[in-house]
Amino acid sequence: MRKLLAACLLICTMIDVSAQSNADKALARVRKVDGIEAYVLCEPLRPYQVVVDAGTGIKAESLLTAGLINKSISGRVEQFVRNVTKQNAKIDAVIYSSGKRIAGIIFTDKGDAKTNGLGRVSRVMGYPVFVMNEPVENYQVISSTSGGIKWKSLITAGVINNSIEEDVEQMVKKVQSRASDGVLIDGGKDASAIMFK
Repeated sequence: MRKLLAACLLICTMIDVSAQSNADKALARVRKVDGIEAYVLCEPLRPYQVVVDAGTGIKAESLLTAGLINKSISGRVEQFVRNVTKQNAKIDAVIYSSGKRIAGIIFTDKGDAKTNGLGRVSRVMGYPVFVMNEPVENYQVISSTSGGIKWKSLITAGVINNSIEEDVEQMVKKVQSRASDGVLIDGGKDASAIMFK
């Protein structure tokens, strides 16, 4: 009976340690855009309150080039940040989770070294995706790829564009591999498959 209890305790401990290790691999240090923390497909560890919700309009660059040239993810996030700060200049961060809208937030606590600028990234197609943020865990790049033509924008002559989430899904499809633990997208039009050390 004691051996069975000890074996159960050991298994539960191993499962808990494994789950904690996987959770730590989804932590990221976010980048600042115009002095404001940008949580792109990432949830802050600190508690917060939404103070403004903003969207974007038609992209002039895409319209002028009939959909051939589109803004990078970081270019769209910068545009979102400008829109949010115009509506409410007193925000601590922005959160983009899906669609073509972004929320401006203020943190409801003081924060500390364990939570300031840190967030838990979302998964896309089963992979933790680090968009405009850096994994906390050490990693190495195992492959990279560049984005291609955005057919939705090209077909509609730049009137309809992909959301950031749709661009990320396309990049993950291009770079995914069995060996990768996650996908890193710096905000431009390139994506890298990464493996944690």
